[in-house]
Amino acid sequence: MVMPTEARSAKERLILTAERLYALHGLDGVALRQIATEAGTANKSAVQYHFGSKDALVTAVLSNRVDDLDRRRALLYARADLGDVRSVVEAQHLPLIELGEDGDCYYLEFIEQLERTSHPFHDLPLANQLTEQAYYDRVGDLLESVPAELREIRISQATATCLHVCTDRRRTKELGEAVPPYAVHVSQLLDSLVALLTLEPSSETLAALKIWNDSELR
Repeated sequence: MVMPTEARSAKERLILTAERLYALHGLDGVALRQIATEAGTANKSAVQYHFGSKDALVTAVLSNRVDDLDRRRALLYARADLGDVRSVVEAQHLPLIELGEDGDCYYLEFIEQLERTSHPFHDLPLANQLTEQAYYDRVGDLLESVPAELREIRISQATATCLHVCTDRRRTKELGEAVPPYAVHVSQLLDSLVALLTLEPSSETLAALKIWNDSELR
């Protein structure tokens, strides 16, 4: 059962309000006083009181949902075939895909806005960083046919693709336009991510990679 907004603590309300406003208007498009007002706090300096600064608030919004996402991932990993790329990709990305279907959640749009700034994702707790790194290592070990130099690039691109596809789906629904059924959306997206990760590099890519490697050796 989701807790009603009014039943949450002032700090929780500030985080959720900041998530929504930053998602809709960008990190530079919202005043701290506006966040405090829309969160229903009487103290217009509530953000400074609870977080100290805007950067600390942004980090709190970033961190707010990560533990729940990682717990869901851990459950999926426990049931996954860790030798199968699609199974591993599903365990990692399905929790974010699911979050994208929550009409009251603006986390995906917030992450998109955050990616446009220099705000460091390494401000996340070490446990969350290790979970992300474990995914990179696990998938990378399954991409034996992909040159090592391309693996991290592809994993990063697949993660970004998942985020942007799910966010675009949310925007399409908000405009009242039709979207594919959820089951089709999930399966097709996972197919696309696996294809991106496992596709044999073209001769053009291999040639460009050789030039890159040669320049690094000089």
